[in-house]
Amino acid sequence: MEIIKKISGNEMIFALEGRLDTTTSPLLREQIAQIPPEVEKVEFDFRDLGYISSAGLREILVCRKKFSGDRMKVINVSQEVYEIFKTTGFDQIIPLETVTDDISTYMNLSFKAFLAKKAEKTPDAVALVDDRGAFTWKDVDIYSQIIAEGLSLKGIKKGTHVALCGVNSVNWVLTFFAIQKLGAMAQLLNFNMSAADVARVATIGDITHFCYGAMPEMKEQDAFIDELKRSGCPLCEFISIRNDRQDIRERRDEYEAIKYKFQDFVEADSPCVMIFTSGSTGKPKGVLLSAYNILNAANTNYKDQTLNSTDRTCLILPLFHIFGLVAGLFANAIAGSTLYFPSNIRTNTILELISKEKCTIFHSVPTMLIALINNKDFTKDKLSSVRCTIISGAAATQSQILMFKDNLPNDHFMSSYGLSEMAPVSISTYGDSDEHLLTTVGKPVNNISIQIRNLENGEECQAGTSGEILVQGFNLMTGYYKTDIESQSIDDMGWLHTGDLGFMDEEGYLHLSGRLKELIIRGGENIMPGEIEAAISSLDVINNVKVIGVPSEFFGEEVCACIKLKDGEVFDEEAVKKELSAKLAKYKIPSYFLVYNEFPLLGTGKIDAVSLKKDALEKIISTCKR
Repeated sequence: MEIIKKISGNEMIFALEGRLDTTTSPLLREQIAQIPPEVEKVEFDFRDLGYISSAGLREILVCRKKFSGDRMKVINVSQEVYEIFKTTGFDQIIPLETVTDDISTYMNLSFKAFLAKKAEKTPDAVALVDDRGAFTWKDVDIYSQIIAEGLSLKGIKKGTHVALCGVNSVNWVLTFFAIQKLGAMAQLLNFNMSAADVARVATIGDITHFCYGAMPEMKEQDAFIDELKRSGCPLCEFISIRNDRQDIRERRDEYEAIKYKFQDFVEADSPCVMIFTSGSTGKPKGVLLSAYNILNAANTNYKDQTLNSTDRTCLILPLFHIFGLVAGLFANAIAGSTLYFPSNIRTNTILELISKEKCTIFHSVPTMLIALINNKDFTKDKLSSVRCTIISGAAATQSQILMFKDNLPNDHFMSSYGLSEMAPVSISTYGDSDEHLLTTVGKPVNNISIQIRNLENGEECQAGTSGEILVQGFNLMTGYYKTDIESQSIDDMGWLHTGDLGFMDEEGYLHLSGRLKELIIRGGENIMPGEIEAAISSLDVINNVKVIGVPSEFFGEEVCACIKLKDGEVFDEEAVKKELSAKLAKYKIPSYFLVYNEFPLLGTGKIDAVSLKKDALEKIISTCKR
C-alpha cells in the first residue's frame, strides 16, 4: 500500500492506494500517530484503495476516536470497499462518501457487488426480456436471492464448483448471479453436451452440483441424470433451473425473509467463473476467469459497440461462451441496454423477434447470418433496425461479409478476435473501412498487448510477417484449472500463446492466417486452410466451406474441402478445380471435395472440426474401397 499525504490549511488528507490489510495497516497507524497537533480535520481518500481488512478498519476506527463529529470523513469509497464497511456495520460509525457513480464504478466490483449496484442505481430499468416477460434489475436481484437460498440449502457455498448448463434464458442469468452471491465457482457448460460429455467435463472441473435448464440432449430428464450417475460422474446434486411448471415470480413472497442473507464480501479479482475450451481441437481445459477480467473486458466492448441505454440486443450468443458473456450479457448490463432472449434459435423466431422489438444489436457467427439471409421469409426490412453486428467466434470470408453488408445495409459490421482465455483481443471500429473489415480482425483493444513470434526462433516478427499470435492484458485468464505446467499456455514472461497464426500490418491491424493445429503440411509445404476457404467461398455455387487436412501415405497430408452448396446448385468438381487454378497454387487445390447438407456445429456456432474431420475420413475411406 502507498500513502500520499498533504496538509491543506488545518486539514490533513491521506490518499491510500492498494490494499489496507494486516500487513500494511501498521504503516497507516504510524502516519496517523504523526498528525501534527494543529490539524483539526482528517480526510481519507479511498479512490485507489481496492480492499480494506479488519485490521485496516480498526486503524480507521482509532483515528475516528481522535477526530469525532465532522472532523473526519472517508471519501471516494468504491462499492467493493463500501460493502466491507456495510457488512461490519462500520458504515454507521465512519462518515463515508461513495465514489461518483460512473461506468468506472463497475470495473472493480465482484459480480455480486455489480448486481447490488445495478439494483440500487437503476432498479426499474428493464434488464432482460424472454417469452415470460420483462425483468428489471430489481427483479434480477430479488429472484437471484431466492435461487441463492435454494442453492445454499443444497450445500452450495463459497468455493463450491457448480455447473450451469442450459440454453440462454432469464433463469440462466438469475442462477449465475445466485451462484456469485454465494461466492461459489460457476462452471459454464455447453448446453449441447451429451451425458457423457457432461461427465467428462465434470471430472475435469471437480464439479459437485449440476444446475441445468433446457438441453437438446436431455430428452428425458431422469434418463439423462441416470446416465450421468452410471458414468461415475462426481456430481452429487442435480438442480433444475427450468421452472417449467412455475414462474419464478410466483415465489416473490419468499424474498422478505431472506433479503439480508449472503452478505459475505467477495473479491473482484478472485477466480469465480470457469469456461471450458470448445473441444474443437482436443480435450477441453477449464479456463479460470474473475469478475475483474470479464467486467473490464465488457466495459471495453460496450464502448466499441457504442452501446447506450436505448439499445435493444437480440442475444443468441450462448452465455456459456466468452463472446456471449462479455459482448452480450455484461456489455449490455454496463450500458443499461436491454437483452432479449428468443425462445429458440430458429431463423423464423429470430427474424420475428428482431422485427417486432426493433432490436438494434445482433451479434452472430457467420453460419447464423448465412442461415437468416437464406430463410425463405427473409427481407431486408425485417433486420433494418439492426445497427451493429460483431462477427466473431469463427472467421467470415470476404464474399460472406459483402453478402452480409448487402442484405443488412443499415448495419455496422465489426470484426473481432478473442479466445476463451482472453477476449476481446482485437476489434475493428464501429465505422471502419470495408478494407479493414474484410481483411483484418481490427486493432488491439485498449491496454492489450500483441506480439507476433517467429515459429522457428521465437523472435518477434516485423510488420507484415506471419507467426504465432501472443497476447497479454487485463482480461487474461488466471490459467487452466488443474492442468500440468507444461500444458499451461502462458509462458514465463506472462504471454498467452494462442496457437493462432497471423501478422500485424503497418497500421496496427491484426490479420489472421490460421491455427497451428489446423496447419496442413503437404509434402513439406505449409498450407493455411483459411486461404483455400476464402478462394472456394468466392465461387458462385458455394454457400459455406471448411477445409481440413486428411492423412496421405505419399504426401503426409492432403487438402480436403467440405462444402455446402447454394440452393438449387449442382456440384461440378472439374469446373470448380478449373476456377480455383486461377486463384490458388496447384498444391493448394483440394484433392477431395465432400458435399454436405449441414455441418456439425458446436454450441458456440463454430463448425465442430473434430466431428467433421471424423466424418470426412469415413467418407473418403468408403469411397476408396469402392
